[in-house]
Amino acid sequence: MLSNVPISAIRAFEAAARTGSFRDAANELHLTPSAVSHAIRKLEETLRTVLFERSARSVRLTPAGENLMRHTGAAFDQLRRGLEEVAARGPQLVRVHSAPSFAAQWLAPRLAQFLAAYPKLEVRLAASTDYARFSNDDFDIDIVYGPPRAEGVEVAPLVEETVTPLCAPALARSIKKPIDLLEQTLIRSDVKQVQWHQWFAANGMEAPALHGMRFDRSFLAIATAAEGLGVALESTLLAERELSSGRLVAPLADCANDIRYVGHRLTYPRASRQRSAVRAFADWILAQLGVENPGSSHRDPTVRPNLAGTKQAKG
Repeated sequence: MLSNVPISAIRAFEAAARTGSFRDAANELHLTPSAVSHAIRKLEETLRTVLFERSARSVRLTPAGENLMRHTGAAFDQLRRGLEEVAARGPQLVRVHSAPSFAAQWLAPRLAQFLAAYPKLEVRLAASTDYARFSNDDFDIDIVYGPPRAEGVEVAPLVEETVTPLCAPALARSIKKPIDLLEQTLIRSDVKQVQWHQWFAANGMEAPALHGMRFDRSFLAIATAAEGLGVALESTLLAERELSSGRLVAPLADCANDIRYVGHRLTYPRASRQRSAVRAFADWILAQLGVENPGSSHRDPTVRPNLAGTKQAKG
């Protein structure tokens, strides 16, 4: 059956099914609408089934068409990815995966600086909680939250982060000492390695029962705290912009024991270090954070109290 179906007809079907229009498919494929219609009609004749319900203004997939599109769409996605990956073998592209909050709060706002320093390079950034699987060659670099899981990779622990209560300035006026937090709405980040009970323990207190807002991303907790809806226990690295602008402050920076830990790590396959684009990006991000280059020996400290407090977090 496959040998009887021209690839051009399948391509026309996929474009029409994806765009929902023979005309849009024709524009994308640089064909005429009648050519797309004819190709799809020939495909229907070959398959002996109707793939589209046609009307004067639109086309809609039939159940058979939807079934075919599930397979065809996935196949073309794979083909596009393969072509992009092969095209990405040149020195101009670096494909970066990152933990979502680090990407949104720290990395994305600085990409303009990187591109200004390296105008011939291109960055493709993806963010999710899934770790990059370098074995499928989707990414060159991963910035992970927590310990890396991939084998055969270079690992550079990033800067030690300070985790401290953060809130809007108006709310901070009523927070002078740790016990004042018991009267506040405490915002939780469910997946964060440092939780409220650890911070209260570091300050000689028992954590209260927590009720109210919970988030699975730090950038959501930071945004909510900046709106004045409660106090978030968050990294001053991730909240750097909000602290600099004054939207957030650290009310207990001078009078409490905060938590310091290494939360994020930069990882990449050792072989990728040979690519100039990967090397440039890795060197740049580590230099921004004042961290040694990959390949050096790195101390990877565990979570520990910062008994000296964290004056630099006060905003």
